[in-house]
Amino acid sequence: MLSPFLSVIGRDVKLAFRAGGGIGTAFGFFLTVVVLLPIGIGPDQALLQRIAPGALWIALLMSVLLSADRIYTADYEDGSLEVMAIGPAPLEVVALAKALAHWLTAGLPLAIAAPLLGFLLNLRADLVPGLLLSMITGSLALSMLAALGAAVTVGLRKGGLLISLLILPLYIPLMIFGVTASTGGQAGPDISTSSYLILAAVVLLSVVVSPVASAAALRAHMR
Repeated sequence: MLSPFLSVIGRDVKLAFRAGGGIGTAFGFFLTVVVLLPIGIGPDQALLQRIAPGALWIALLMSVLLSADRIYTADYEDGSLEVMAIGPAPLEVVALAKALAHWLTAGLPLAIAAPLLGFLLNLRADLVPGLLLSMITGSLALSMLAALGAAVTVGLRKGGLLISLLILPLYIPLMIFGVTASTGGQAGPDISTSSYLILAAVVLLSVVVSPVASAAALRAHMR
């Protein structure tokens, strides 16, 4: 079971870096938001400092969604997904592997880069560790839920737009607890710690539920 799981992850990671389009688009979008936001807000450094964690989370969320439709589309169109469905690994394991591959190639790199680019938004240096930890943790759930949306809309025209409409409501708890956990105790150390623990619980729930729901959606499309 472990060998097919790792094979799917390795295959998708190689294809993502070889194609480059989805990753480059996600990074380009993230960088565009971070660069243009200070221009739109104006020279109010105090305001930028207050909104920096939330702005970075929004940029991360939208960038992950932007690359979500590539998780299953190519495999569905060339028939590879049907081969995986009848392979030795259950479809739930395949769905988990593909979601993890998306996280490794899109969510995780953006989460690591976000605090560094946050200095363009006058992000406080003492907030970087908390922001980095919460974004790395939360980005896994972002990719898991994005994979669920991609599975539900696979094979549909304008699936990327439908993914956003379906998944955005599920992202609200992640945004609330992710931003609160990123404040480094501004709202109180107990609140920050509690928010991170709830964020971690949401991530674990998404890791368990998303592959099962994604596999069910894929089976429905392949009937």
